Amino acid sequence: MLPAALTLLASTAMSHPALSAEAAPTVEVPFEEYDLDNGLHVVLHPDHRLPQVTVNIWYKVGSKDEQAGRSGFAHLFEHLMFMGTERVPGSGFDDTMEAEGGWNNAWTSEDATDYYSVGPSNLLETLLWLDADRMEGLAKAMTQEKLDLQRDVVRNERRQSYEDAPYGAAWLALNEVLYPPGHPYAHPVIGSHEDLQAAQVDDVKNFFNTWYVPNNASLVVAGDFDPEAVKPFIARTFGAIEPRALPERVAPDPVDLPAKHLVELTDQVRIPMSLLAWHTPASMEEGDAECDLAASILATGRTSRLYRRLVHEDRIALDVSAAQYSQQLGSIFLVTVMPAEGHTLEEVEAAVQEEIARLAKDGPTPEELDRARTRIEVDFLRRVERLQDRATALNRYWAITGAPGGFQADLDRYRNATAEGVRQAAARLTPERAAIIRVRPEATEDNR
Repeated sequence: MLPAALTLLASTAMSHPALSAEAAPTVEVPFEEYDLDNGLHVVLHPDHRLPQVTVNIWYKVGSKDEQAGRSGFAHLFEHLMFMGTERVPGSGFDDTMEAEGGWNNAWTSEDATDYYSVGPSNLLETLLWLDADRMEGLAKAMTQEKLDLQRDVVRNERRQSYEDAPYGAAWLALNEVLYPPGHPYAHPVIGSHEDLQAAQVDDVKNFFNTWYVPNNASLVVAGDFDPEAVKPFIARTFGAIEPRALPERVAPDPVDLPAKHLVELTDQVRIPMSLLAWHTPASMEEGDAECDLAASILATGRTSRLYRRLVHEDRIALDVSAAQYSQQLGSIFLVTVMPAEGHTLEEVEAAVQEEIARLAKDGPTPEELDRARTRIEVDFLRRVERLQDRATALNRYWAITGAPGGFQADLDRYRNATAEGVRQAAARLTPERAAIIRVRPEATEDNR
């Protein structure tokens, strides 16, 4: 069940897609925020509709913060954080909460690492204590055995998700194709085998002691709890952890053109694929939302421009997709397309560019813009409905903008977007600004 304001917003958006932002109801996610003396940012979001809670800790460290020769460390730590401390050894972190009906997970990106635990309301103090314990004590309990075990897990994940996966070579190559050497985004989050193998226990401890500190993190508590009761417990557990000085982060120069315009690869696949990529505005900056809308207009659903022309009408492609991948230092607009039998990668790439150029020239129709807005708004509301997604969003908005309550401003970016803004977003996607990665089937006895 949605909160009343969100229920009204959902029904309004779907029945009157052209409704102006001024007339649409607002999205309200109540919260309280404050800082502990050690710099930990705390966000409390009570929601008593269900007897559940979630604890979400966002660390401002991702693959962009890794040193040369130590790629993959941020993601490696996502695994190491579940390997136990002196007070909760072995698999105790998982075992303790799972015995009482809780569960947890984590994810790593170029910009951040996010950990979350979910459970019944009476488990809240346990969840908070467990996370405070590993923030304070994980490095002290790190061993060579733990590092070796999780290093092998991550290397196998690289093999399964990229090296042995269809078209995985293209995704491994994407960062290097788009960014110059030395750029924080110039390597994939998963890291390289060489760097992972070279990691030593002291390297891991130094990474943890540098970035996994309270003044580089935000704690969101969401769900069925009493804020006044939980504040003293947070102060006693997390508040006792010492802060440390953070390294200076120097923003790289903006990147507009790819490091390479064309890369040809082969893979163990039967159908070729082209991946076209462009540099676009950073997450939440002007133009980011318009790129999302352009992606929806171009390739979401059977009525989208690229699908209708390439797959349905001309029948030169088997599949086509588009997406805006938003990041803090600059985003990426991606189009993937697979040619139908008897057609070439060059042919479908040209058709993609023609449709993008048409959108850049004429802009979207009112119907296309309304449909894209409505689709994004409905997806947005579904995410806000879920407690865990709300907790993640509170942390994400804090990390990007410094204000956890960015829900309304985020949604308004799409509501206020104009046809001209979408046209300008498409106008950035020119052939001379594109990076193209072509993946062709490896030569075999059957296709030589």
